[in-house]
Amino acid sequence: MSKKGPPKHQNKFAWKPNAGIKINETEPGGRFRPLAEIGGVCQRCKDQIEWKRKYGKYKPLTEPSKCQKCSKRAVRQAYHSLCTGCAKEQGVCPKCCCGAKKLVGRDIEEVEAEKKILEEAIKNARERDRRRLLRAMNKPKGDTDKTQVLQEGKVEGLFSAISLDEYAEASRDNEDDDGDEDTVGDLKVCK
Repeated sequence: MSKKGPPKHQNKFAWKPNAGIKINETEPGGRFRPLAEIGGVCQRCKDQIEWKRKYGKYKPLTEPSKCQKCSKRAVRQAYHSLCTGCAKEQGVCPKCCCGAKKLVGRDIEEVEAEKKILEEAIKNARERDRRRLLRAMNKPKGDTDKTQVLQEGKVEGLFSAISLDEYAEASRDNEDDDGDEDTVGDLKVCK
């Protein structure tokens, strides 16, 4: 005879992994050192890593681990078995080593390269554009179309020119060519 119906004792609220424990803000996963974004893996592996983070089972690496293909200590992400170079070369997911046609997210190297380009653009832009960029980057998520472009880490939507170098040069040219301003001594007077 099998029992039918709902369980006798149901959970009233969801289980929380760190309910009574105060998390140190300086540890990985704390406020000052948030965990890295999950990227460069297949959707199944991304879901597994997200589950581990959600339920307190995720343990970040303390030191790089060995790659299964090249045997170098180049694996910098937790639960990965291949370094990013070998995974790209083989065309597989670096966690499960299965042939993945579509990887979710972007690699850390791509994100770092994008950050360098953005810093160069900020450094070369004029003050007004620099402040506008910084305001757009610091805005909370989900406000405008420009912030959606920034959430993905890309800066194409903020610039009208094709490349960032062209944008910086155009903004420098605009500063020199402004015809509606008169200079009196060191001060600019707008009409």
